[in-house]
Amino acid sequence: MRIEGKEYRTIWYEDNVVKIIDQTKLPHQFIIKDLKTVKDAINAIKIMEVRGAPLIGATAAYGMVLAVQENNSSEFIKKSGEELIKSRPTAINLKWAVDRMMKKLSGINSDQILNVALTEAKEICDEDEKFCKNIGINGLKIIEEIYNKKKDTVNILTHCNAGWLATINWGTATSPIYHAHKKGIPVHVWVDETRPRNQGANLTSYELNEEEIPNTIIADNTGGILMQRNEIDICMVGTDRTLSTGDVCNKIGTYLKALAAHDNNVPFYVALPSSTIDWDIKDFKDIPIEERDPEELSHIVGLDENNDLKKILIYPKQSKVLNLAFDVTPAKYVTGLITEKGICKASPDALKKIFR
Repeated sequence: MRIEGKEYRTIWYEDNVVKIIDQTKLPHQFIIKDLKTVKDAINAIKIMEVRGAPLIGATAAYGMVLAVQENNSSEFIKKSGEELIKSRPTAINLKWAVDRMMKKLSGINSDQILNVALTEAKEICDEDEKFCKNIGINGLKIIEEIYNKKKDTVNILTHCNAGWLATINWGTATSPIYHAHKKGIPVHVWVDETRPRNQGANLTSYELNEEEIPNTIIADNTGGILMQRNEIDICMVGTDRTLSTGDVCNKIGTYLKALAAHDNNVPFYVALPSSTIDWDIKDFKDIPIEERDPEELSHIVGLDENNDLKKILIYPKQSKVLNLAFDVTPAKYVTGLITEKGICKASPDALKKIFR
């Protein structure tokens, strides 16, 4: 997708380093950062210079490449994989990518191991781009159906950033939107700002602007009244981990949007590549829910009057803060799952059927 008219992916390998777009600086500064060591990759995941389940997985894969470059002993590679998995607990793509890399590198001799690692990391990225494009093609059908009935602008509510910045390209929840826009279907996106890190306001709106797609940022609690006013036709969100039961773990606040959508008969769809499905955990209460630094809530970052980035405290100094990063939307509130293989119900039988 595009930034200032130039095509980019979110991560790539060049001159023995991994290049990323530093998403902690967006939308105010566009900075391409070099990751030179596996520790750099771990830190980029931890502090959310990269974020979004598919991109976290891809960064982990390239983190394994950097580990191989540093020290291709099996002990160091194994330890690096373990440290990468610990960097963020909720997004299943992280462990999935590390496990896939470890399996591929097992038994490979030292002369070949770097090329094998590079090839597999690139394959993970290419595969995600293909999957996200297919998610868009499949999800486009839903937007087309609404437009054919309405014959007017289709209003879509998003939460967090499930755009191309969260993946390698296209995005998950935004991919159908991009495909609709390219086809000439008029769309407008209501963008939840998504506190505490404001991924909606800072990232989703930013990338939609770059693609010239009409959008409006709203406070996280505005979606309900817009649904009551019939100003939202459909909700589309991404996910960091979806269980085989159809339960969806996504950015905190997703559950409340699903409840409001259910109460107002607004379709609520979740877009995801198959790498985001957890086939092992059966009870959503067993999903590890990340608790992040209280400063993400108590402080806010923005441009001051001199166009300098500043972090400021917005809460009383003595106040306690709880910063849970994710919640779970039970399958019963999910209209359907949009995957690279098609659209299915959020149920064990439907998921098993589509992913035989």
